[in-house]
Amino acid sequence: MSLGQALPRTDAAEKVTGRAAYPQDLWPPEMLHASVVFTDQPHARITRLDTRAAEAVEGVLCVLTAADVPVNEYGLTMFDQPVLIGPENTGRSAVASDISRWEADHLAVVVAETPGAATTAAALIESDWEQLPLLADIDAALADDAPLLHPEGEGDSNAYHHYVIRKGDVDSAFERADIVVEGTYQLPYQEHAYLQPEAGLAYLDDERRITVEVAGQWTHEDQEQIAHALDMPPDRIRVIYPAIGGAFGGREDMSLQIVLALVAKKLDELEIRRPVRTQWSREESIVGHHKRHRGRVHARLAATREGLILGVEADGYLDAGAYNYTSNKVLGNLHLTVAGPYEVPHARIDSWAVYTNAVPGGAFRGFGGPQGCFVAEMQMNRLAAALHLDPVEVRRRNVVGEGSIGITGTELPPGVSLPEVVEECAIAADWEAPPRPAQPVAAFASLPPSAATARRGRGFACAYKNVGFSFGFPERSEATIVLHGEEEEPTSAEVFLAGAEVGQGAHQAFLQMAAEATGLPTSAVAGTFSDTATTGDSGSASASRLSWMTGNAILGATEEARKAWQNGDRPAVGDFRYTPPPTEMLDPDGAPSTPNFAYGYVAEAVDLTVDIETGHIVVHDVVCAVDVGRVINPQLATGQVEGGVVQAHGYVLSENLRVEAGRVLNPRFSGYLIPGIGDIPEQVRSVLLEIPDPRGPFGVRGMAEMPLMAYAPAIAAALHDATGVWFDTFPLTPPRVRAALRQAGVR
Repeated sequence: MSLGQALPRTDAAEKVTGRAAYPQDLWPPEMLHASVVFTDQPHARITRLDTRAAEAVEGVLCVLTAADVPVNEYGLTMFDQPVLIGPENTGRSAVASDISRWEADHLAVVVAETPGAATTAAALIESDWEQLPLLADIDAALADDAPLLHPEGEGDSNAYHHYVIRKGDVDSAFERADIVVEGTYQLPYQEHAYLQPEAGLAYLDDERRITVEVAGQWTHEDQEQIAHALDMPPDRIRVIYPAIGGAFGGREDMSLQIVLALVAKKLDELEIRRPVRTQWSREESIVGHHKRHRGRVHARLAATREGLILGVEADGYLDAGAYNYTSNKVLGNLHLTVAGPYEVPHARIDSWAVYTNAVPGGAFRGFGGPQGCFVAEMQMNRLAAALHLDPVEVRRRNVVGEGSIGITGTELPPGVSLPEVVEECAIAADWEAPPRPAQPVAAFASLPPSAATARRGRGFACAYKNVGFSFGFPERSEATIVLHGEEEEPTSAEVFLAGAEVGQGAHQAFLQMAAEATGLPTSAVAGTFSDTATTGDSGSASASRLSWMTGNAILGATEEARKAWQNGDRPAVGDFRYTPPPTEMLDPDGAPSTPNFAYGYVAEAVDLTVDIETGHIVVHDVVCAVDVGRVINPQLATGQVEGGVVQAHGYVLSENLRVEAGRVLNPRFSGYLIPGIGDIPEQVRSVLLEIPDPRGPFGVRGMAEMPLMAYAPAIAAALHDATGVWFDTFPLTPPRVRAALRQAGVR
């Protein structure tokens, strides 16, 4: 049996030794170099663009502008972003392409013999701009006199997407309440900080298909968007993923895919048969790709004196930035999680996505769930404190279980395991034990730690998160299994899947599931991955869906291959397209709907010490309990937990992206502080529950996003436990913590 074994990853040796080829490692002979030029204009209309000086630089072959784009629009869920900004646009586009709405909109692409020539020429491009009113944040965009950033849309407001939940009689719930908890929560940006900046290579392959080798999360969606912008059939576009140095949602949307393909098309028209490469710097990466959404939520919770929830009200706003990306879908996850994973009989929830001139928000591990979870769990911990109830006990009384009616008024998908997850987390954390004594915190090497200023606290939070795409999206996953051999039973197999390996070990998981399905040892199964020319559409490496969806596709493909084997085919090929149970778009009037077909469940307990003099926090212990349904590879699952916790640790404690007047002010790791080895929790304990998902392959549940979901509110709860002060925003940097403690009179 292959499942449950901590088998080494097939890509481990190449990555450890440095032999793995990432996009920036692709240097074919006679390669050209491209430089993508940003507009550097948060909101302005271009009136003149002159590329003659750039074209005159020795070694420059061409400069591409908006006039070279056949269909000058793109977007993962809405075509609301131009490929290139320019005063002349001969292509078809619903969105005005002469307006830069974001400092990292693309103005031009320079192609040259050397990187130096491309960079020199890029600096010589001349442009004139008419400045337009800057809508720097949500409040500015919602002002009565704010201009519409996207007048091509259907609405008459920059708050362009709105979800509602109307469940029961929320007014009566608050009238009957013994206690009402209320808070306004500010939610910050987060930069993906993947180690590999954006890079790619484009060329025409042997069949004269425009081929782009790039890091992404969904090969076939990249193919579709390139084909749309270039006005070409999708089968004339090929997308290949080499090794990928992290993603976390940051590669779900376009960065270099379309412009690289556009360059390859232009070179072909010029009869130049040479590949072209480009790579962003770290600064360009941080400025030039989307972030976790910042936002604001005001929430109210009504409960009885026994701590039973009666009703929830919430008004939430997410800053979509200049373009939608996936904001309409991310907003949906915030919308569903802001009331928490609890039995809520009455609710009124309104959520809006708002266009601004700030950096776009998009997919990031948890996809709106961490923001909603922070609000819900802060409200629950405040409720527990107000009623002098144990935080775990108040959750025991309210968490959803099998057969619960969810916040949208329909029964949750089968296999609800949150009660068990909460209990196992509390047991592993020894929650009933007396609090541990505070330990002195060494905030600086030059400042000796002081026991007198150390305060210790514990915090608890839990969450649920959808697995797979939501809201009526036509979810699917395709797989091909080929069985080989001449005996009665197959002796080897191949699996063909497009699913992206973004560092999480997905390809190893695919091989182990294929081995389990075929009954062969893992060593007898080979994989071909992430190439639109050889694999069907597996969907995105996102939404905790890849193992769940591809596992079901592998099972179906194996069954088809077995049928072919029994019919005498050698080799025996099985193709299968898995389609999960259908979902529904949220009803515009709040009527009951079924937005998701599966969920994952998590609970986290943290133990920390804060130095009230410096505001410095040290996290001693983290217990993260996740129901994985069935462990495919325990080492990979534990890595997902530890990686998710560390990523959440940076989100809540140190990562402070500063965006003002539409510009990112700290686009370097020297000013945007991701955790180093000395900053992470002293101990992370993974508790992997195996309660099978009835619909998951082999019982597997998606779990990659779960460890990040509940960490921020657990930290905030522990900080309150230590100091008596609630923090309604983060990151909890030492200056912010110290200032709030002083304001609250804590000394």
